[in-house]
Amino acid sequence: MKTGRRRIGATVMTHVLATDDSAPARFGFIVSKAVGGAVTRNLVKRRLRAVAAEELQGGRHGVDVVVRAMPGADAAGYAELAADLRAQLRSTSSERVTA
Repeated sequence: MKTGRRRIGATVMTHVLATDDSAPARFGFIVSKAVGGAVTRNLVKRRLRAVAAEELQGGRHGVDVVVRAMPGADAAGYAELAADLRAQLRSTSSERVTA
């Protein structure tokens, strides 16, 4: 997280680090108690995982991504979380970030 490119949105913060171009993308998720109770945190995590799965099916590769849900993520729907995460991934995809 210290060496990657960080982007902050309304619902999520991402840390992206470029890896080997032939390696598939890897996603990690951080959803703290500041987001809400266990049920709410798991709902947010499931929604973020679904967006990450769509990105992997779309052919994303060569990056490690850590996604941290911000405290307002509990009030956001799937569409808002997806749009925020995808916008952050698009903004870092054109940049080559290495350790």
